[in-house]
Amino acid sequence: MTTADTNFQKDAEREARRARLFTRINKADAWFTVLGLAWITPLLKAALGDNPRAQMKEVWRLLGVPVLAILCFIALWGFLAPKVQTSLGAIPGPAQVWSSAVDLHQDALEKAEKEAVFYERVEMRNERLIEAGRADEVKVMTYTGAPSYYDQIGTSIRTVFFGFIIAAAVAIPLGIIAGLSPIANAAINPLVQIFKPVSPLAWLPIVTMIISATVQNDGLFAKSFLVSAITVTLCSLWPTLINTALGVASIDKDLVSVSKVLKMSTWKKITKLVLPSALPLIFTGLRLSLGVGWMVLIAAEMLAQNPGLGKFVWDEFQNGSSQSLARIMVAVFTIGIIGFLLDRVMYAIQSFFTFSANR
Repeated sequence: MTTADTNFQKDAEREARRARLFTRINKADAWFTVLGLAWITPLLKAALGDNPRAQMKEVWRLLGVPVLAILCFIALWGFLAPKVQTSLGAIPGPAQVWSSAVDLHQDALEKAEKEAVFYERVEMRNERLIEAGRADEVKVMTYTGAPSYYDQIGTSIRTVFFGFIIAAAVAIPLGIIAGLSPIANAAINPLVQIFKPVSPLAWLPIVTMIISATVQNDGLFAKSFLVSAITVTLCSLWPTLINTALGVASIDKDLVSVSKVLKMSTWKKITKLVLPSALPLIFTGLRLSLGVGWMVLIAAEMLAQNPGLGKFVWDEFQNGSSQSLARIMVAVFTIGIIGFLLDRVMYAIQSFFTFSANR
């Protein structure tokens, strides 16, 4: 009896540990999904002996099929690329594009080193002047070398987030007002329907003329930065506005009645009732707006020749060298990958603030 009791206790402890592991895996699954690593969950469950055959089928669906699809795309690309001729020669294959990506990386490192050397020399010069008692001759100089590929990426990301934040700051309050008030919705809706389909190509010259006439070159932000950012704002605020209004308008009527019975103030009603209930749709709108803003930004940078990835693509197109086409394709993949990562970031924030995203 003692031996049987001991074995039973050990089995019970083993099952309890296993149950705790599965609980932790299920909790982590939400974040694996956010990060695009959902295949880890069935892999861990298979390792713990939870129906390994079914779990490995799930791993194949979540990981194997996408990887196979990418490999097939690369193989098809490599096969067809030499057969397609352009004004700059044949379409570069995967190996050529990868080589161009490596070259751009090396070029960025070299430019970063030159910039560091420049600022080091400026600092040494200023220190010598101060030691010589000529502090009035000290100058703060800015490096004026050509931006690297990574600098262009950084500029585009900063610009899109600046424009996106302005769009969210405008769209969310307007969406809340439109969702709470049928009269406000009737006033705002026609404007949304008119301006939502307007292309960034139409907004860009208007924004450029306004910024050129009202903003000084020595301001806090460069004119080119503001032109691109405001164009992003004008084109990306509509998804957030529409989804916010829809989320607020679809709040359970019983909750609204309760707020009236409790005589909640308008501010408390918005913060305690409206926003928590509408958050899932608000975040859906924000994700759509960020995606739209990223696409709009690249077009705006190309047309206005503002610093960023769009300008990089246009410069390479105008350059017309043997490496230009491969570099443009590197930029295309970069734009796509960054767009995917931006969406993942917004999805992670949504999952953090809302329960419905992952539960």
